[in-house]
Amino acid sequence: MNPENSLVFLIDDDASVRRGVSRLLRSAGFKNEAFNSASDFLMRDQHPGPACVIVDVRMPGINGIDLQDLLLQRRREEQLVFITGHGNISMCAQAMKAGAIDFLPKPFRDTELLECVERALARAADQRLRGAQKTEARRLLDLLTPREFEVMRLVVTGMLNKQIAAELGTAEKTIKVHRGRVMKKLGITSVAELVRLVEAARIAPVT
Repeated sequence: MNPENSLVFLIDDDASVRRGVSRLLRSAGFKNEAFNSASDFLMRDQHPGPACVIVDVRMPGINGIDLQDLLLQRRREEQLVFITGHGNISMCAQAMKAGAIDFLPKPFRDTELLECVERALARAADQRLRGAQKTEARRLLDLLTPREFEVMRLVVTGMLNKQIAAELGTAEKTIKVHRGRVMKKLGITSVAELVRLVEAARIAPVT
């Protein structure tokens, strides 16, 4: 799988590793860019599409683990695959807990690395899609008035109009009006669609 507009970045201070992995990626159809340091990579503008970063754990300056921390702090979406000739179990556990795709000891098999890249790009594409869905869902929900939003949050719990009216201390017919406006503004016709929209927007449920 090679999502549209995807790009693979390779960061390793060993020139022979950069040449070999870049050649492997090209042969498998993956566009890629190579850097000899994490600092050089961070100077590049963030790629607008799905991205995978293959990074050596131990490098002068910013190492692989430090880079992962920096990307997380900046809320970046690149998916990391670690490669190393000096890894250990605790380092591997730390990287995986922070969301790394895999932690490969050198020398690794070509197929093993390519499978990791495919998984990384697939995850990156999925995250971007869910992010776009969240943005659109929240844009729609912002069209609602505070009262309509309040009614909407109760509707998705499965409450009936009369129950919502009792909860909010108003008339059932008023709730019907608000509910109708909610559905019209959001361009949906069923509670199931409303639930999916709220889930996409990641709105906390009423407790």
